[in-house]
Amino acid sequence: MHSPPTILFDEHRSAIQCAGAWRLDLLSSVEKQLSAIQLTRPVRWSIDMTGMQQLDFAGALLLTQLFKKVQISGLEEISGLGQEHSQLLQLVAQHALDAGTIGDPAAIPWLERVGRTTANQGRQVVELLAFIGETALSLPNVLQAGKKLRVPEIISAIYHGGVTAVPIVALLTFLMGVVIAFQGGRPLDEYGVNIFVVDLVVLTMLREMAPLITAIIVAGRTGSAYTAEIGTMIVTQEVDALRAMAINPIEFLVLPKFWALVVSLPLLTLLADVMGVAGGILISQLALGVDAVDFIERIPTAMEPSSFWVGIIKAPIFAALITIISCYRGFQVKSSAESVGRETTISVVQSIFVVMVADALFSILFNELDL
Repeated sequence: MHSPPTILFDEHRSAIQCAGAWRLDLLSSVEKQLSAIQLTRPVRWSIDMTGMQQLDFAGALLLTQLFKKVQISGLEEISGLGQEHSQLLQLVAQHALDAGTIGDPAAIPWLERVGRTTANQGRQVVELLAFIGETALSLPNVLQAGKKLRVPEIISAIYHGGVTAVPIVALLTFLMGVVIAFQGGRPLDEYGVNIFVVDLVVLTMLREMAPLITAIIVAGRTGSAYTAEIGTMIVTQEVDALRAMAINPIEFLVLPKFWALVVSLPLLTLLADVMGVAGGILISQLALGVDAVDFIERIPTAMEPSSFWVGIIKAPIFAALITIISCYRGFQVKSSAESVGRETTISVVQSIFVVMVADALFSILFNELDL
């Protein structure tokens, strides 16, 4: 029969003695005593745990809180602790949350919050660059070894990430063409130059809107699925199982998605070009008095071949950015369902932001190249 846990303070000798069975069902006798302890004087305390009979995780967590309080005053040594109990305390100390970090975030000084946020963002940038580097180093290995290319997985990812996105991409870009033609064509019609609605629709859709809208749709639809899939595998420890079998998670999970989206997004962009122009043809025929035949005949005059290729060139770059960010956020998931949802949301926001920034840089670059 084990005795209940006890804790004795000897202020004259600056000693603390812990004894008994520190188990969950017996801790109520010392829990209030520990919470009331206030050690403010700078005294070097020694802790004697020779009488420790049993220790479970709850007891180890309570002792860890005691050690933190004692360390504020001054901790000289901990004696009488068996190897098994010592290992348990070390494990709990590594994973226990600091009670000071659980309080109201507003209680933390603003300068400290800024510093923490800046350091965290800097760490994430470094980790993202490392992830990009690891992915880039895996590409030659996969291309050299045909078996590692994982063609069935790539085809499956093309279907789920590209083919199933055809309806939503076609519908939204068609409506975008309708909106551009209607909003831009009405002022042109007032001046009797409604034929120039062809130039407006074709150039806007092919150069900017089709690749951008398609990338945003894919980031919200397919990119979030990539993050959730990898995150769920983290939670269920499937990624750990892959590493245990000497399978590189980058080659197994990331690269098939990378190749699939690099192939799918340009094709979806081409579809978006066609549907956007079709929307412009429809509204021009119905509301602006521009016949469909006249609209189609003016398209070669309204655009140069470079306008078409500018939009297509953007697509694989957007695809690579979306895949890298989505998969990286998936690997950032911790072992909880809440983390999966949080990282998925971050993935979509960051992917769309990066795509918008890349599109702006492309606009500056192509302007400088006179394309």
